[in-house]
Amino acid sequence: MSATVLITGGAGFIGRHVALALLEGGRRVRVLDPLIAQVHGESARPAELDPEVELIRADIRDESAVRTAVAGVDSVIHLAAEVGVGQSMYAVDRYVSVNDHGTAVLMQALIERPVRRVVVASSMSIYGEGLYRDADGNPVETAERARPAPGAAWDPVDARGRPLVPLPTPEWKRPSLASVYALTKYVQERLTLTLAPAYGMEGVALRLFNVYGPGQALSNPYTGVLAIFASRLANRARPLVFEDGAQRRDFVHVSDVARAFVVALDHPAAAGGVFNVASGQDRSVAEIAREIAAAMGRPDIEPEIIGKTRIGDIRHCFADASLARTALGFVAERDFREGLAELAEWVARQEARDNVAEARRELEARGLVA
Repeated sequence: MSATVLITGGAGFIGRHVALALLEGGRRVRVLDPLIAQVHGESARPAELDPEVELIRADIRDESAVRTAVAGVDSVIHLAAEVGVGQSMYAVDRYVSVNDHGTAVLMQALIERPVRRVVVASSMSIYGEGLYRDADGNPVETAERARPAPGAAWDPVDARGRPLVPLPTPEWKRPSLASVYALTKYVQERLTLTLAPAYGMEGVALRLFNVYGPGQALSNPYTGVLAIFASRLANRARPLVFEDGAQRRDFVHVSDVARAFVVALDHPAAAGGVFNVASGQDRSVAEIAREIAAAMGRPDIEPEIIGKTRIGDIRHCFADASLARTALGFVAERDFREGLAELAEWVARQEARDNVAEARRELEARGLVA
């Protein structure tokens, strides 16, 4: 009988792709997921979730359900989490409860029934601002921005007011936790890497950068930025771009991310490690807003550059992907424009409710947009 892998949060966007990759590799897959309405609507079981997947519909904080879910599995991929920097800054109790208490419940169950390996989905958000270089050529790990004032520059500067140059961010860059979401993801990561080896298990953390592809929750205004832009465009509305749109990110296709989890589940060199999962290429947010518009056949719809920032957002963070390449042999393969074309084709077949304006009003009402 093939080994069974438990995926917490496995009915979501990334989880469904990971499940398929595991099934194609000959594994059995069990999923624990509450199917919350913000992500799944009123679905009893997502149509995109492979019928071979065993689904336990339950919350990661449900101790009894989690004990049932971990029984008889070889390994765990821990994806269960509330996702979204902006929402985390006001739904604080919910994010901390699901992400951190939920991880504690999972690890408590694994103490009683250890598995071979636990791979946790961490996030690039834990870096805060990415790595920079100052005017003297020195690396800067602790770049921060003050709360922006009218007319102030968006980019971080050094103590003498000189601009900092953004660099690819490696795993050794120290965390700078700029949002509640980032805090909770770091706790998820550290709980896994601390407790797994203490009880004879292997822990691995994958720091995911901006994941995109077909299957994202288009009506969730706190999901990935490309899905948010696509939802706006599908409703003939302009994508909302905070600041000046020049902030840079790394976008990695969900099929590459799924493959990274499979590699991390088995590769001997992954045990105990932390790895960036990214394309290794950076693009500005305004650039990708225009590219997804073109891919969807709406190049005439320009992004709305609103000149404000959300509290908790960072300016630049894109990946140094070399460690995953050298240690695990993992390289993201999907061409960005091919991935955008695939996303555009998928969006054209969906119905997307545009909730972005409502989310923006919520943030502004709470003083989280400046």
